[in-house]
Amino acid sequence: MNAATLNKMKEMKLLGMHRAFKASLEAAKSGACSPDELIAQLVEAEWNDRQNRHIGQRIKNARFRYKAEIEDIYYHGDRNLDHRQMMQLSDCGFIDRAECVLITGSAGIGKSYIASALGHHACSMGYRVMYHNASRLFSMLKMSRINESYNKEIGRIERQQLLILDDFGLQPLDAQSRTALMEIIEDRHGKSALIITSQVPVSKWYDIIGDPTIADAVLDRIIHQAHRLELKGASLRKSRSAEYAMIA
Repeated sequence: MNAATLNKMKEMKLLGMHRAFKASLEAAKSGACSPDELIAQLVEAEWNDRQNRHIGQRIKNARFRYKAEIEDIYYHGDRNLDHRQMMQLSDCGFIDRAECVLITGSAGIGKSYIASALGHHACSMGYRVMYHNASRLFSMLKMSRINESYNKEIGRIERQQLLILDDFGLQPLDAQSRTALMEIIEDRHGKSALIITSQVPVSKWYDIIGDPTIADAVLDRIIHQAHRLELKGASLRKSRSAEYAMIA
């Protein structure tokens, strides 16, 4: 009877329940539980399994650059990174309020990691997240105009509760990229959250965007009352490479 029950659980894709019941049988523990306790354990196992699978799918769909965790963020006085501010951001209230987070600093300082850590954490809390390298996103959107999938791609971005735009401003925007940026920002303004990372200080983003009218419109929507993380200090990649060299 137990074998038949296990098979039915598997066929119904009750995978968490299947594993929990099988483990209890192998450990000869099922008899030690009352029927209601056993049912509660099986339901809890199934619930946790489905939650974990949903989180895994959200993380897969986001396509993060890094596998990053809030707990692993490196805090040091030289980095100008406020632990209290990070904890406030990690509650994901900024997503509910459709706010922007702007992370700036030199190459290798950890901007992308922090953005990805916030994104991973948001996925674990049930939010839809999408990560994009800015240059690659604008190149992809240019190609989508050619194959007539531009509206579909913009629609996918718009449906995300959090968009991470990484490495913004490595090169000035051309006319098509400016238009795409304006459309993305306009779609998200007051509706969905945005994280932007950049090596370029926010004060120089006006020049990167180029067109004064579009630059005014974009910056007016993302800068005012945004959460600002202005990282400082030496490149973490360089310091870690030096540490590995010393160990070697």
